[in-house]
Amino acid sequence: MHHLIHIGIFLAVILLFTPNTASAEQSDLIARMKAGGHILMIRHALAPGNGDPSEFKLGDCATQRNLDERGRMQSREIGRWLHANGIKSARIYSSQWCRCLETAALTAMGTVTELAGLNSFYELPQNRESNLNALNKFISRQPVDGELIIMVTHYVTIAAITNETIASGEGVLLELREDASYRVVGSLKFDH
Repeated sequence: MHHLIHIGIFLAVILLFTPNTASAEQSDLIARMKAGGHILMIRHALAPGNGDPSEFKLGDCATQRNLDERGRMQSREIGRWLHANGIKSARIYSSQWCRCLETAALTAMGTVTELAGLNSFYELPQNRESNLNALNKFISRQPVDGELIIMVTHYVTIAAITNETIASGEGVLLELREDASYRVVGSLKFDH
């Protein structure tokens, strides 16, 4: 019996002093966001389906694929996670698609500004280069010591800019550089 107690204490001590690398990485990303000079690209929250209906019209949410209640809850959770980690506000930009605008608004991180460069080109491949050029130009003009920028956008945009694949409601953090470029520093799941 004493032997089992000693083993239990030994295992507890090992767990207590084993560093949690995911937690350390997450802490670094949080510190970076608080310091400024970074862009957090978030893929819009859950919106059932794929692409948009054939009658899609920009500015008419009734013609688009939109967030469901799980997506709305996920959007609010992103905001709660950011607030709980000391990130109270940011400059927030969004694609003009309703699911992105709603995700951005429900995070309650600040006034949402539409940015056409964040628009999807999933079903509009002819817009890919112009969207990405506009987005890269916008990013290149951002100050390396400015407040955190949050960009709510689409899978295709994030993949093209970061070479990262993320699920709905997840994010990728970019560090702005003096030469007007950026680099990916990590990805985030907004779980507690």
